[in-house]
Amino acid sequence: MKTLKFSPDIVELILNGSKTTTWRLFDDKDIRKDNKIILIKKPELTPFAEAIVTGVSVKALKNLSEEDSIGHEFIESEKVMYKTYSNYYNREVSPETEVKIIRFEITKFY
Repeated sequence: MKTLKFSPDIVELILNGSKTTTWRLFDDKDIRKDNKIILIKKPELTPFAEAIVTGVSVKALKNLSEEDSIGHEFIESEKVMYKTYSNYYNREVSPETEVKIIRFEITKFY
């Protein structure tokens, strides 16, 4: 099964049901609709849930819409978003960078 890793603050949002969407850059996992995935808590790398991918779309960061933000944590500005993702991925992120929008539904908590 494919996995997605999340920081502890994001794990809490998933556990309380407010986060059902994740944005991933430079996706090397080829995650697709209907994939079953295991959600992993960092830095311990412990599984905390299983989910099914209910939708996937790809677009440039500059083209993200309000609809793409449904189920995703709030990001205060584009500038903050580019800086945050540059830090996450240790590489330059720009408005042209592609983002994979992954919607998921929890099927099991551990």
